[in-house]
Formats: sequence, C-alpha cells, structure tokens
Amino acid sequence: MSDAADSLRRRIETWMTGQMPIIQMHGGESVVRKADPDTGEVVVELGGACAGCGISNITADNIKADLIMDFEEVTDVRVKVPSAGDHGSSTVEGGRGGELQYGTEDPGHF
Repeated sequence: MSDAADSLRRRIETWMTGQMPIIQMHGGESVVRKADPDTGEVVVELGGACAGCGISNITADNIKADLIMDFEEVTDVRVKVPSAGDHGSSTVEGGRGGELQYGTEDPGHF
C-alpha cells in the first residue's frame, strides 16, 4: 500500500471514530477496507450490532455523503454491512480490522 493510501485510510479511520461514535455506542464496529486516493474509492465495512440493524441503511448513506463532503480526494464510497448471521471472532465484531465474512443477502444500500 502506498504512503498516500495508508495516510488516507488512517485519516478516514480517525474521522469514523470521531464523526460516527453512534456506531460504537450502539454496539457496532467499523473498519476502512480500502482508501485509494488515486481513484477516490473508499470501502467501509460495518459489523457487530450493525449487522441486521434496521437503520444501517441510514448510517451507510450518512457515511457516504459525509466522506465525499469531508475528503476532497474521495469520490466513490461503498459501505458494506453483513447479514445478521455473520458474527464471531473473525468479523469486525471483535474489534476494528477483523476479517468479515459477508452474507449473501443484499441489504440494498451498497
């Protein structure tokens, strides 16, 4: 990973922690899976209590809009939320950076 990509990823992780505390307050977790300053693409993954949450689509939409507004180099944001059955030590439920196994259900907000 390039220094610029690593820097963007860290800046977005810091932003997520500061701007989206509601995720952690409600038992959710987040991790930035991709942050490419050259293409403007960012992929954020939500886990923990976000899986199966009825308002995760609103959270995803807010993250998308805010990242594009707050980071000049970001132009495309995808937010992934696992299906309700995807929990365990290998997911982000156990902390930031876990290896999430996505469900096959599409919650309709990626």
